[in-house]
Amino acid sequence: MIPSTQHPLLFLDVDGPLIPFGATREPYPEGYPTYRPQKAGANPLLARVDPALGPRLLALPCDLVWATTWESEANDCLAPLLGLPQLPAVTWPDPSDEPEPAGLHWKTRTLINWATDRPFAWLDDEITDNDRVWVEAHHPARTLLHRIDHRYGITDADFTALEAWLRKT
Repeated sequence: MIPSTQHPLLFLDVDGPLIPFGATREPYPEGYPTYRPQKAGANPLLARVDPALGPRLLALPCDLVWATTWESEANDCLAPLLGLPQLPAVTWPDPSDEPEPAGLHWKTRTLINWATDRPFAWLDDEITDNDRVWVEAHHPARTLLHRIDHRYGITDADFTALEAWLRKT
C-alpha cells in the first residue's frame, strides 16, 4: 500500500490520446471536431485538443506526468489548452542501437525507471501485450497500461477503465 500522500502516477502520451488522428471518413465525415480557431503558425493539430479533458484529468486521484516526445514542450503547448498546471515531463534517453527486449515499446523501460516503485497508469496508443507482460515482471507496484484508440483519443470508456483501476489502488 502506498502512503496516502503519494498518489499513483498517470503517464500521458499526447499524439493519439490527446490529439486524435488517423480516423477514416466514416467516424468523422466532416473531419475531426475542433475546439478552437487555429492560430497562425501554431501546430494545426492542437485545434483537436478537447479542453474538457483537462478538468477530468485533474479530478483523478493521481499525479499527472507527460510521457510524450513533446517532453516539456507539452507544458507550453498543451497544458494551457487543457487548463492544466505545469506537469513533470519524462525526458527520453538518446536512442540506442540495441533493440528493445521482447518487442517492447521504446518508452516502457524509461517509464518503469521514472516511476521507481510507485503504482502507475500509462495512457498511450502504442501499448502492446508485450509491454504489459514485461512491466508486470519488472515493476513491483500495480500498473495499468491502457491502450487508447488513436482515431478517437481518450474517451469516456477510457476514463471509466482508469477510474476503476484508481479506486483499487
